[in-house]
Amino acid sequence: MPSPPSLTPDVVYAPPPDLSLTPVWLDDDLVVLDKPSGLLSVPGRGADRADCMLSRAEARWPGVQVVHRLDMATSGLLVFGRHDAAQRALSLAFAGRHSLKRYEAVVHGVVGPDAGEIDLPLITDWPRRPLQKVCHDQGKPSLTRFEVTERRPDLGWSRVALTPVTGRSHQLRVHLLAIGHPIVGDPLYGPGELATAPVPGRLLLHARALGLPHPADGRAMQWACPVPF
Repeated sequence: MPSPPSLTPDVVYAPPPDLSLTPVWLDDDLVVLDKPSGLLSVPGRGADRADCMLSRAEARWPGVQVVHRLDMATSGLLVFGRHDAAQRALSLAFAGRHSLKRYEAVVHGVVGPDAGEIDLPLITDWPRRPLQKVCHDQGKPSLTRFEVTERRPDLGWSRVALTPVTGRSHQLRVHLLAIGHPIVGDPLYGPGELATAPVPGRLLLHARALGLPHPADGRAMQWACPVPF
């Protein structure tokens, strides 16, 4: 039986210019890069979606391998292994939840509590994939911690720091939608643009900090990059 068509909006892929990559961190085992919004982490379907963070990294550092991904619209830190052993070690760290991930987002509305947890199970919304949804019957456990860092009732938005404990697809986007505060600029889960947003024309979600054990010796590593909004 053929798969049902996706009901998500058609998106014309227009990646940002391929500027010279300045690594946040580089050594013999790994490279950490700051991915811009609008660029795929890995190649998509079709030749028109071959340009991605992986292809750009491979052109500069042959042999790099994917460890994790960010949504196309999300900006921020991506780590790549530079050889097989490093890729395996880094992937195991993510799978075993030995990574520390911090995001920042601007959301619609004024978030009431100063901090809290969003503990809602998620599952693929199959007829509307790649969308995800909350499902208490079949969803996978999903947990996000948040802290409000700025409220702008005059502009209609709040800034939040986010810590995903689990790593489900679109987790932050769906969890924030579920509490009534979708991320500004999200064409899939929210009302989209906000005239008073700090930066127009993009999803205001950024992976700003990342911590992992080094694949060579296990020492704790942490990296950060500026939030562009």
